[in-house]
Amino acid sequence: MNCQDHLYRHHDPKQLSRRWFLQECGVGLGGLALGQLLAGSAAAAPAGPLAPKAPHYPAKAKNVIFLFMAGAPSHLELFDNKPQLAKFDGTLPPPDLLKGYRAAFINPNSKLLGPKFKFARHGKCGAELSELLPHLAEVADDIAIVRSMTTDAFNHAPGQILMSTGSQQFGRPSLGAWATYGLGSESQELPGFVVFSSGKKGPSGGNSNWGSGFLPTVYQGVQFRGSGDPVLYLSNPPGIDQPLQAASLESIGRLNRMRLDAVGDPEIATRINSFEMAFQMQASAPELMDLAAEPEHVLKLYGAEPGKPSFANDCLLARRLVERGVRFVEIFHEAWDQHGNLVNDLKRNCQDTDQAAAALVKDLKQHGLLDETLVIWGGEFGRTPMVQGGNDGRDHHPNAFTMWMAGGGIKPGVTLGETDELGFNVARDRVHVHDLHATILHLLGFDHTRLTYRFQGRDFRLTDVEGRIVSELLA
Repeated sequence: MNCQDHLYRHHDPKQLSRRWFLQECGVGLGGLALGQLLAGSAAAAPAGPLAPKAPHYPAKAKNVIFLFMAGAPSHLELFDNKPQLAKFDGTLPPPDLLKGYRAAFINPNSKLLGPKFKFARHGKCGAELSELLPHLAEVADDIAIVRSMTTDAFNHAPGQILMSTGSQQFGRPSLGAWATYGLGSESQELPGFVVFSSGKKGPSGGNSNWGSGFLPTVYQGVQFRGSGDPVLYLSNPPGIDQPLQAASLESIGRLNRMRLDAVGDPEIATRINSFEMAFQMQASAPELMDLAAEPEHVLKLYGAEPGKPSFANDCLLARRLVERGVRFVEIFHEAWDQHGNLVNDLKRNCQDTDQAAAALVKDLKQHGLLDETLVIWGGEFGRTPMVQGGNDGRDHHPNAFTMWMAGGGIKPGVTLGETDELGFNVARDRVHVHDLHATILHLLGFDHTRLTYRFQGRDFRLTDVEGRIVSELLA
């Protein structure tokens, strides 16, 4: 049962009882919770909407770190070696290959473009990786590569929203929101779902990538900055000390609880939780963000520099967050949209991300966290085998792309699926975005058909009416 379920049955707000409020919303006695915080004993506070919850069955993964390479990395330069594409470089693709094909910007009859970088096999598993990924090559035996991903969208915002929410329509809950709705969080002092953005700009799909949609907004992602205070205005202004702030929050909380008791709006519960979480973060966030406390060899492993925002810093912060019980961490690196300048931009992007992504896998493993933390790397779609931008670019391509996963119940050292000889269509073991979501939820302990939320008279779920568990990826 959730707060909104009660609202469907009680149309008169005055029928909402104090007992229901305390039992079902999990946000009552906020003043006592705040008092416990001041006394340094948050463990005794009442359970809130983000209190840990049991999944449908024992889970393989407790936490998720999603490295979202927004803009769509070229699978053909990084993961999917195509000698035939190199052989037919500069020629037109077969006409039957393009029948019914929809491209975002280019003429589908553009000439084929051979891969720009060399590939080699790595690890005992023999995974074939680009020369641009030397650090990932070092953990080849710890990851699972999926070369047969496919999606329905071929522009960035719809593609990112589909990858994040299971729908191209704005307004649906994100994967991180579903995870925190289903599992809650094991952190009492930090949000259950934390988001970073380290690329040239934020993702094309905007905040909807980490929104809660029709779920209560307590489950949406909280965007952190990569250095300093993780959120703006977290530190008290001059003249405001802790006792004064505590007294103010207690008064505001009492008014909010009176209003919640009267009308039963779950968003008031979210507001109460937000105030109390911000108060707790004033103590927990400075310690979290202090990367200088990490050993020098760990900073070198990631390539992280304390105080200098970067993808590397964000990856190290992601490990620190899951250590502290945060359920879902997502890092958006919007930098991979190479319609032109493909060679130079891919070199730069891999220099910015390869070391830290591989270091995250190594570091989680060294801390004994990889088995319970699911790491996901990938973008919203792939790139065309045909050229765009003279002779140094590729267009958007939904038919085939590559992602990799590690930890959290994933079978290590496997490469799943393959594309045709030009890297245009999936030839074997197709994995749709809905299948990826079903598999992630399964690893978190959920039957994806049963993790639902009733909205506007319908039970919604992340995978809508599709999705299969990709058993080949399971350890």
